[in-house]
Amino acid sequence: MISENLNAIKKRIADAAVAAGRNPNDIKLVAVSKTKPASFIDEAARAGQLVFGENYVQELTEKQNIVKEPIEWHFIGHLQSNKVKYIADIVKMIHSVDKLSLAEEINRQCEKINKKCDILIQVNVSGEATKSGTTTAEVISLVKEAAKLPNLQIKGLMTMPPFFDDPDRARPYFKELYTLSKEIESLSVPGVSMKELSMGMSGDFEAAIAEGATLVRVGSAIFGSR
Repeated sequence: MISENLNAIKKRIADAAVAAGRNPNDIKLVAVSKTKPASFIDEAARAGQLVFGENYVQELTEKQNIVKEPIEWHFIGHLQSNKVKYIADIVKMIHSVDKLSLAEEINRQCEKINKKCDILIQVNVSGEATKSGTTTAEVISLVKEAAKLPNLQIKGLMTMPPFFDDPDRARPYFKELYTLSKEIESLSVPGVSMKELSMGMSGDFEAAIAEGATLVRVGSAIFGSR
């Protein structure tokens, strides 16, 4: 079942990319495995899925000891600075860096283990009070400050738009993130890449791909609803 779902999602990603005039190989699927057992992750990995996203620190640390297949972990949820030490040596990328103090702590913990961590700056493009993320007004200064930290590599931006029944209503928020990334790219900040845009989930990833997403975070469409 999981392998069938994965194949269906990968086909939809490829179709959405082609429809947008993009190369399907430029879009990576992050399988969101929060609240799902390690056995589901192993099954998905055996079906060819490499990258998995987790939202909770304790759940991630428990699962990484159980999952047998060689996979790449991304942390995609809200991250508190005091929890960074538990995942610094586990994750390849953190999608949810929204303040300088968090970036500094990731840098500090990665320095201890002689590692460079890929990060994305989370931007709250909708301005919703319930959502994490820096503001569109503050993102450039955050990027410039975080770029000075030697054990971090800024790879792009992440956002979560408001929930809509109609995915097309999310498109302006995806478009805004893309525009922001191009604005940051034009500044040529040393050590900063805007290669990755993490946006789009099970209900709206095709709309996100149309607006430039390179990382789509899909959970329920692969593993079933929680």
